[in-house]
Amino acid sequence: MTSPDATWSALVTVKTRGERLAGMLEQSLRPEAEREVPRTKAELRRSSLDSLELSISARDSGAMRAALNTYLGWVHLSVATVRSGSGSPAPADRPPEPTP
Repeated sequence: MTSPDATWSALVTVKTRGERLAGMLEQSLRPEAEREVPRTKAELRRSSLDSLELSISARDSGAMRAALNTYLGWVHLSVATVRSGSGSPAPADRPPEPTP
């Protein structure tokens, strides 16, 4: 990028295994995407029932790197939390497993 006013942009699509997980991710990321952050702007939208799109624009490469690292880290943490069993949505094709 040659212009000092140019912005960096990225579009990240997160495809989940179901509508419920996509909703949980959206719920956890929405407050962060709506916060004002210097040099960075993020927008979150549901692209389909099981997908989210995160659009990030930044004034410089350092801000873009920080934003991508942060958001991807939050996605990873959210999915890991669901997989750990706390609030884990059951697959649509079978009922939840009983707990001992």
